[in-house]
Amino acid sequence: MSTFQIFDDRQIAALRTGGKILRDCLTATAALVKPGVTTGHLDAFAEDFIRSHDGAIPAFKGYHGFPATLCTSVNEQCVHGIPGPRKLVEGDIVSLDGGVIFGDLYTDACVTVPVGNIPDAVKIFLRVSEEALENACRLVAPGIKIGDISSAVQKYVEGHGYSCVNGLTGHGLGSTLHQFPDVPNVGRAGSGPKLPVHTIIAVEPITAIGKPNIHEEGDGWTIRTADMSLSAHFEHTVLVTESGVEILA
Repeated sequence: MSTFQIFDDRQIAALRTGGKILRDCLTATAALVKPGVTTGHLDAFAEDFIRSHDGAIPAFKGYHGFPATLCTSVNEQCVHGIPGPRKLVEGDIVSLDGGVIFGDLYTDACVTVPVGNIPDAVKIFLRVSEEALENACRLVAPGIKIGDISSAVQKYVEGHGYSCVNGLTGHGLGSTLHQFPDVPNVGRAGSGPKLPVHTIIAVEPITAIGKPNIHEEGDGWTIRTADMSLSAHFEHTVLVTESGVEILA
């Protein structure tokens, strides 16, 4: 699909339901994060939470063979970390990236949370990364160009001395998890396609304290920073409305 998918009222209602389930799932899962908990436990909880809602399905499990409901990316891991027996320890940060299928439509969201106490410098890094997402989402409106979103993320993140990691982007979604358009975290304002009313996109700054270069780990999924610096990932699925934007998840 190389055009924006436009949703009718029935589909938007389904997206709102799926988005709320996902948002509530990530909030509840994040509340379980503490030293000693395994990423596998968080994943099992998230899967049970999603499936407890009639008609909701974990979007990531089985997607291109991915084995879990959540991507749990710890510390230097940027995206696609596979949950398992790893125990989180005091001072870690962990990204909880998930998706829900409801009414045959996808929503996608992520939060990065501290494990116990973390240094003030890392708290600031997480805050800036989340603010980059919120600021970019506030720009979303009919007719805005993708480059406006990309530029806003890049300027905010780099303006605070951090990096947007190379090659990892937001995306369109709807009847599939990843579709047109890509929503990069670096770009030039005024460039790219214009957002129409009643489409949805996933906006997702993926940031690093250090350099933007990335490295693929040997499991075929996990991507980390090449310099092993900490990475953060925040994401919303947003709906373009007549008056602006609605955050779905």
